[in-house]
Amino acid sequence: MEKKMTQKNYFEEIIALAEANGREDIAEFAKGRIEALNKKSGSKKPTKTQEENVSLKEEIVSVLTSEGATVTEIQTKSEVLGALSNQRVSALLKQLVEAGRVVKTIEKKKSYFSLAE
Repeated sequence: MEKKMTQKNYFEEIIALAEANGREDIAEFAKGRIEALNKKSGSKKPTKTQEENVSLKEEIVSVLTSEGATVTEIQTKSEVLGALSNQRVSALLKQLVEAGRVVKTIEKKKSYFSLAE
């Protein structure tokens, strides 16, 4: 599968073509555009929701034990988590599973979550 071309890749090719044809003005313009793209991509900070999710994930981890618990059981153990929807807690648990901090097991079509060891 061929790698997708990004704007930065296109500007790098434009620079190479412009320099080969003696057009330094076009090359300088493309270099400026690459710098702008780099500056834009370097200034990403987490959103308010992402920052809030970090504390919610820590709350989930503090509630979990080595024994499995369902999403509903997890919500009943914490007042903070009880205020959230099942879908949001499930999404946070999925992120924790992907990060390797929580283990998901399925028994009789029910999902149980426990701390990873």
